[in-house]
Amino acid sequence: MSGIYTEDDIQGLFDVSRETLEKIRIYHTLLLKWNKAINLVSPKTISESWHRHFIDSAQVSQFIPSDIRVYADLGCGGGFPGLVIAMMRPDLDVHLVESDERKGQFMRSVSRETSLNNVTIHTKRVEAVIDDFAPDFVTARALASLGVLFDYVFPWVSLNPTIQLGLMKGERADDEILEAQKRYRFTIRKHDSITDQGAKILLIDGLALK
Repeated sequence: MSGIYTEDDIQGLFDVSRETLEKIRIYHTLLLKWNKAINLVSPKTISESWHRHFIDSAQVSQFIPSDIRVYADLGCGGGFPGLVIAMMRPDLDVHLVESDERKGQFMRSVSRETSLNNVTIHTKRVEAVIDDFAPDFVTARALASLGVLFDYVFPWVSLNPTIQLGLMKGERADDEILEAQKRYRFTIRKHDSITDQGAKILLIDGLALK
């Protein structure tokens, strides 16, 4: 990690187009406005929101293969990382799953204001969307432990055995991996987060019950 990233860093880090950057700027403006009324993200992180939320989310996009078509973000709260990825990857069919209706309304507002046409927002619990679509790639950020996330995703495995996961985890990542290995087999690759020295992005495939 190299200091605190700001709005000025996002183009250099991820080579986003001017159009995409403008969408992300609108998203940022709306986050600042709505967060005063709805706890979309911790107020303690607002002053560093480019670093803590937008760039933290954007880094995941580089791990989503170019041939992925259907992408889901589970428990995305204020839209991180899924809404950022939707802006960066307009080729994806993006499904954002968040049970809190107010957070869903915020994400719908961002989608309207930025003219996103590749996003479907599901204001349901994860268990309730299993039959609605079948993703090729799934992300989650600060939603649940690794084992619980696998429990959520596993019903999709029978529909799509090649499903891949990109999970953002903190300092307990290794403990969660060991715990999940008691019930599941999987292949895992670890990548260091660029925004948090103790965090990892876990890329997982081959998920199966033992």
